[in-house]
Amino acid sequence: MSITAPAGFVAAGTSCGTKRSGELDLALVATDDARAVPAAGVFTTNLAAAAPVVVSRAHLKSRGGHAAAVVVSSGNANAATGLQGLADAERICALAGGGLGVEPSEVLVCQTGLIGVAMSMAPIETGMAPLVSARAAGAEAAGRAAEAMMTTDTFRKEVVVEGRGFRVGGMAKGAAMLSPHMELPDVFAHATMLAVLTTDARCGPSDLAAALAGAVDSTFNRMTLDGCTSTNDTVVALASGRGDVLPGPGELAAALERACGQLAEMMAADGEGATKLAKVLVTGAASDVEAYRAARKVAESALVKCSLNGEDPYWGRVVSELGSAGVAFEIDRVEVAFGGTVVCRRGVAAEHDPEMVRAHMKQRSLKITCDLGMGSSIATVLTCDLGHGYIDENRTTS
Repeated sequence: MSITAPAGFVAAGTSCGTKRSGELDLALVATDDARAVPAAGVFTTNLAAAAPVVVSRAHLKSRGGHAAAVVVSSGNANAATGLQGLADAERICALAGGGLGVEPSEVLVCQTGLIGVAMSMAPIETGMAPLVSARAAGAEAAGRAAEAMMTTDTFRKEVVVEGRGFRVGGMAKGAAMLSPHMELPDVFAHATMLAVLTTDARCGPSDLAAALAGAVDSTFNRMTLDGCTSTNDTVVALASGRGDVLPGPGELAAALERACGQLAEMMAADGEGATKLAKVLVTGAASDVEAYRAARKVAESALVKCSLNGEDPYWGRVVSELGSAGVAFEIDRVEVAFGGTVVCRRGVAAEHDPEMVRAHMKQRSLKITCDLGMGSSIATVLTCDLGHGYIDENRTTS
């Protein structure tokens, strides 16, 4: 049980035919009494934002940060589809709203799949009523919803975090086209990655929005699989207010951050063709911005990612990326370590036990630490390796 673990939520997943495979492709998360509750969303900064992003932003704004449901369809991104795409996204909300007995503007919509391909609404037109009718609490309904989000994912991504007197549940999808950079409209700047979070914490829209913005910025926005920012990246959260206590300062934000962090790690580990999950930690940077910039430069390097796939601790590629990251850098101050074993000190090869490094590189989870020696700022970015599976998946339209 994940998305339905917090009190007050139901979910469903069905196959309507958007995916030709017949797999689950339409998901719903809703309040169990069809009432709109505090809601927040963060969305892609890509200027080619997809129709569902445009519609969900508008619905949140028009309802003052309240929503009763989220619909997710997979198989078509409904991006670069013009005015018809916007009409289709609005129609999805109207169909769900009609079934639930709520206004269309109280429904948010997320979509994922092919970009630039016109949607066929017929499957969703016929599939929405069965989806709404199937909504339920419990693990089975939550699991079906999480599965219906998937595109090239190899497993469902679900999480439950226990707070003091409240819970956070979450589900997400994403295995490629992952370099999220999302912002909360009008408040905070910050494979397609989609995430839906629920909580029974008692909070208002502004508190939820602030907590979600911080959680996304420190987790999803610190992950990159291939350096590609999707047209559809979205994270939404709904709060039923059914929890036992009012969370203390920072408690909701901390719980959301834990949930988002766990989902982000699942995404990075499930990158298309990935065999390694890697954390790139940069320390000793001149500023927080520079620490993040340097970590992201290493994490997005195709050469470094190929080295990870080959289990080759080629630290020279790491140093090269740090030197071209546009941050304060002096090579004779740089230190690089793999799994805690220093292999480069003061910009040159360091004496070390190669067997320890070799053993670390064979693990599924890797850590690269880079000390710039220029200050005290730190940043971490999640990534994965680059292997043949990624190319096989993306060498044609997918």
